[in-house]
Amino acid sequence: MRQAHTHPRSIRHLSLVFVAIVVAACGSAGPQEYAVTATDFAFDGLPSTMAAGSTITLSNESSVELHEFVAIPLPDSETRTAEEIIGDPEGLRAYFPTVEAVIIAPPESDGMAVVGTGELSTAGRYLIICAIPTGVNPDEYLAASAESEEGPPDVGDGPPHFVHGMWAEITVEN
Repeated sequence: MRQAHTHPRSIRHLSLVFVAIVVAACGSAGPQEYAVTATDFAFDGLPSTMAAGSTITLSNESSVELHEFVAIPLPDSETRTAEEIIGDPEGLRAYFPTVEAVIIAPPESDGMAVVGTGELSTAGRYLIICAIPTGVNPDEYLAASAESEEGPPDVGDGPPHFVHGMWAEITVEN
């Protein structure tokens, strides 16, 4: 019986194919689009790290609550954890002028970008929150938001969704 012989170039070719498959399975290092789903009260599908230039899309699975994705870049000097920042409402408000992206999604709908395009282009740490008041009427909020010229509308007095745990921290890398 003749024993099979594998040529060294064939082994190298198989190795390159294996590496290509692994790279494809793990994703590229460049910008990607991430489909994030808002639920009551979490962000599903949000990675902990992503490449600068990556884009977020948002869909809302909730049948009742309006949700949003607010991306706040944190300065390098900020050493507190995301949980510590969330626990300091006044300190958190200080970062609102630096928001890079806001995507708002009505119940059972895809989101629409209202600040930026959903692209996170600056490398660094980001705090991701949903600051919609709990129990707010989605139609009233969206109507008031369309009329508001500066920041979110003052509609509803329920605690913001991030109080219920709808927040995350991600790192955007060059």
